[in-house]
Amino acid sequence: MKVLGICGSPRKGGNTEFALNTTLEAIRSEGIETELIRLADSAVKPCVACYGCTDGRCIRNDSTFDAIYEKCIAADGLLVGSPVYFGSATPQIMSLLDRVGFVARRNGNLLRRKVGASIAVARRAGTNFTFAQLNYFFLIAEMIVPGSTYWNGGIALERGEIAKDEEALQTFTNLGKNMAWLLKKVSE
Repeated sequence: MKVLGICGSPRKGGNTEFALNTTLEAIRSEGIETELIRLADSAVKPCVACYGCTDGRCIRNDSTFDAIYEKCIAADGLLVGSPVYFGSATPQIMSLLDRVGFVARRNGNLLRRKVGASIAVARRAGTNFTFAQLNYFFLIAEMIVPGSTYWNGGIALERGEIAKDEEALQTFTNLGKNMAWLLKKVSE
């Protein structure tokens, strides 16, 4: 089994990446393989709803998207995280999710019954909306969404501040444990 973590922050090594790594570590501690992709390393073009996504591929010439898409389809679970930018998820993560979702749905709902979870990190507010926004992707893709001890959000501004949000770190750890448990149950 494998969980693919996707960091939607345009900054490397920031609070969202720390939060995702906290969750991924909890998943690894349960014997499940993980991988983290940083969208800061790539530029994924947005979906244009051209309906050209057949044969399991998007027809836009975007090798970065193709590589990430293949990893999403191959994974048993997806963990996505975004900082809150002006009250919502970053354009980077939404461009990726829109395209992944569109291509997967047009080719037999390839994400159906995979496990998906999201994390949002904000300076002060917006985590609940962003958390819900990201979860809408999982729900329309017919994925299974585990919960945790609280909404999967953290409060931080400067790099590294998320490490001080003890409740968020416990929530992220519990999310990872719950995600691992659910993956094992689904695979039985």
